[in-house]
Amino acid sequence: MDFKIHLEKAWRLTLKYIAPLIILTLVMIAASFFSLGILGPVTMAGYMQSVLLMVRDGREPKVQDVFSHMRLFFPLVLFGVLVLLSTFIGFSLLVIPGMVVVLAVAYCCLYMLPLMTDKGLGLFDAVKESYSITTKGSWVDNLAVFIIVIGVLALGSAAFIGILFTQPFATIFLMSVYELKTGKEQEALESEERE
Repeated sequence: MDFKIHLEKAWRLTLKYIAPLIILTLVMIAASFFSLGILGPVTMAGYMQSVLLMVRDGREPKVQDVFSHMRLFFPLVLFGVLVLLSTFIGFSLLVIPGMVVVLAVAYCCLYMLPLMTDKGLGLFDAVKESYSITTKGSWVDNLAVFIIVIGVLALGSAAFIGILFTQPFATIFLMSVYELKTGKEQEALESEERE
């Protein structure tokens, strides 16, 4: 995988749509903050879908996109509770198992939200498909994507103003890779059907 292409695309689109992306990010953060994190996953799903449409079709992100996937509220709350319980069990055993659980869930569910919004998959199907995408192909490429996304978000979270720029950049990068991965997968399925 050529990471340079995805990083350049993320940079170019971030600069091109900087104002709507900052507003979109602010709305997502505010909704999550004022709901004490309860709306965090569902607003992130809408945010990712809005960015995916921007990457795919050149459509400018809109504020209402953040709240466009409220139908996913209960499945994502259920998922959050399951992750919270497993993380709590991991941390209660020792710190290292808790960290392993957090990193494993973050890595394996990297593409879960776009699969739920873009492909319309249910929670467990999206987790299964995301796991399949992250474990197929070159594990080095998949790990590099994960490290880049987490690294960029960690850099931005050092200061509030930073997250307004790094969140869109990391999401655009992830959606660009998602497009490549799901596109290649679709081509492979179509070629199998032809044979």
